[in-house]
Amino acid sequence: MNRVVHKLFWNWDKEEEWLNEMSAKGLALADCSFCRYVFEETPPGEYIYRFEMLDDDAASPAGRKDIQRIKQTGCELIAAHEKWVYFRKKAADGPFTLHPNHPSQVTHNKKVRAQHSQLAAWELIVGLIIVIYALLFAKSPELRITIMALGALPIILGGVFISLMIRTTYKISKLKREMLMQ
Repeated sequence: MNRVVHKLFWNWDKEEEWLNEMSAKGLALADCSFCRYVFEETPPGEYIYRFEMLDDDAASPAGRKDIQRIKQTGCELIAAHEKWVYFRKKAADGPFTLHPNHPSQVTHNKKVRAQHSQLAAWELIVGLIIVIYALLFAKSPELRITIMALGALPIILGGVFISLMIRTTYKISKLKREMLMQ
């Protein structure tokens, strides 16, 4: 029997960790979309889950080529959303990692940080445009406040993406320090 869980993640590490915890409980990810995860019952710990952020959209020729390259490691593609792809591999087949060394982990985190940077910029721009519109064109104070409140939402979301950028930058710095110590 399938179980559907609605959950929002801002942190891909936490999402991956949660999916592996669900697998340990006997719930294997069968499909997912934005904030929606479909699980099927399996023996506990049957699968290990990993994510990858591709350079190109998963549906593009380059994205499909990258997915095929990753699948050659023996893992199974579960879902793909734009540049993000979800893979799983049977735990009985041994450890499963898509980024086995520090340089590949740094590269992956730089891609994630770049996406957060783009999203932060767009959200802040949209929010500022809405606020400026409210200040310049709203006729009544009530309308101005309402429109400005709407503009605050993307600005807040932009702040969330900035905090994710900072967190990822710290992670990259830590990985680079660890590389130097090796």
